[in-house]
Amino acid sequence: MDRYPPIADHGLVGDLQTAALVSDQGVVDWFAAPRFDSPSVFAALLDHDRGGYFRFAPENGNTVCKQLYYPDTAVLVTRFMSPDGVGEIFDCMPPDRIGVPTDQHVLLRGARAVRGTVRFTLECRPRFDYARSTHRLDLRDSTTAAFRTPNVTAHLQSTFPLRQDGADVRAEVTLSSGEVAAAVFTVDGPDADTPPPVTVDTALGRFWDVVEFWQHWVRSSHYHGRWPGPVHRSAITLKLLTYAPTGAPVAAATMGLPEQIGGERNWDYRYTWVRDGSLSVRALLDLGFAEEAARFTHWLGDRLQAREGVDGEPLQIMYRVDGDPELPEQVLPHLEGYRGSYPVRAGNAAADQLQLDIYGEALYAVSEGREIATVAGYHGWKNLARTLDWLADSWDRPDEGVWETRGGRKDFTFSRVMAWVAFDRGLRLAAEYSRPADAARWTAARDTILDQVMERAWNEKEQALVQHYGSDVLDASLLLVPRVGFLAGRTLSWLQTLDAMDRTLVSDSLVYRYDPAASPDGLRGSEGTFSLCTFLYVDALARAGRVRPARYAFEKMQTYANHVGLFAEEIGPSGEQLGNFPQAFTHLSLIMAATTLDDALDQQRD
Repeated sequence: MDRYPPIADHGLVGDLQTAALVSDQGVVDWFAAPRFDSPSVFAALLDHDRGGYFRFAPENGNTVCKQLYYPDTAVLVTRFMSPDGVGEIFDCMPPDRIGVPTDQHVLLRGARAVRGTVRFTLECRPRFDYARSTHRLDLRDSTTAAFRTPNVTAHLQSTFPLRQDGADVRAEVTLSSGEVAAAVFTVDGPDADTPPPVTVDTALGRFWDVVEFWQHWVRSSHYHGRWPGPVHRSAITLKLLTYAPTGAPVAAATMGLPEQIGGERNWDYRYTWVRDGSLSVRALLDLGFAEEAARFTHWLGDRLQAREGVDGEPLQIMYRVDGDPELPEQVLPHLEGYRGSYPVRAGNAAADQLQLDIYGEALYAVSEGREIATVAGYHGWKNLARTLDWLADSWDRPDEGVWETRGGRKDFTFSRVMAWVAFDRGLRLAAEYSRPADAARWTAARDTILDQVMERAWNEKEQALVQHYGSDVLDASLLLVPRVGFLAGRTLSWLQTLDAMDRTLVSDSLVYRYDPAASPDGLRGSEGTFSLCTFLYVDALARAGRVRPARYAFEKMQTYANHVGLFAEEIGPSGEQLGNFPQAFTHLSLIMAATTLDDALDQQRD
């Protein structure tokens, strides 16, 4: 087993309340429960020796490993091929179908010999609470083991004999062609009863139920463009990253994976950013998945309602999936970090930052689709109107900006642009649905922002809109400008900005967010190209009429996806994936780029 496999050498499985990473060697090396943002159960990806893992794979050292998803599902299949035989491990988690929080979460792992004879080895070594809590092993019988802590109990049940290995469990099973074995790992509360025994038939039944769930969901997609594989894989990934009980999407399934190997840019992304969540549901809505957008609209409305009558910002920039605004950041000093990338952080101190762009993303998401715009009802509209009234008094001040820099507040251009979007979409909604609004005030704010940005964010030397007022630094967040309608995609000032980004931020079609050396962000080290920005670049090129380079950049970007179509946050200098994984931002922007590019190519054909 590799001590630290490449970040990209993983697939994702989940049950819509939490998720696990499975390496292409058959190792579960990240799993938190009962929620995405809970303490880890397996975290070998952050510390090989201390973090804990669950391995189920052949022992043969000459095995060639391949991994794929069962078509249009979140069921992961890892194949092992050797001269002696071919074996498969299938991994899945039965999804939450009713939207009720639960402590019980099931990781179903099945083994099958496809050809010849295959000897599989199982090692289950959980390390609860970020490897801070010890557990007691209770081997109930030859096929049932319980790992007990004061707060969590986990059961491992199998169709073959288990044996004790210290406080952990190990087993071997040999299968001939056509034979199947199963192991089920169930995390539950501290007083949970032992689940019913596992049989091959029950395991296979649950497997096919999961397959049907996902294939049925994908069939509701309205996408019929040129890239159904990447688009639907991205949609499934966004769905996997959404907490079903509240409809809140998390930014990524993991914490602590570095933006630079050995660096300090290692953040916890298992929370719901208003920005990321809004754009995620907008991408799903564009594919026809209206239910996810409606649930997030309710979640967002609840956050606004919770702040009614309270001084200060109407929204925090991020929350826990249940809406809890408390996300204290702590360093876990006992974990060495992925390949020595320290510190490992849980929680996120950026939650306290001021980021004024989030109101624009929220309005951009909920303003499309009649059923979404009306779902909040009258009281939801009043909360939204109060928020825009507050923003009319508050938009013209420095903030920390979209990239959550820790280098001080500035007059970030992107924050102004998205404030413009908030007023623009609010005015549209008020007019379309005849809702009470201070239209004159919102219109004045919208128009003032446009004038201010074009006067103060325009840099004559660069011939471009820049990151913040008074700077000459370019910022790829502004690639959203034509998509949200702040400037048309073929306006001269926008084309000049796009050309300046080409010269400064684009490297072989990959796009950097900004240059930290030119605009210090308060952190040491560097980072890779930002995959969100690369897909936004494709979108902007297509809207500028530069369809041929847009399509080539999109196709090249697909070569950086991993073997099952997943993307992390960034791409390193040698094409390696960096940062938390998989990243919602990247997958939502892939959907945006694909749909825009489809439209542009269709117009060319007409």
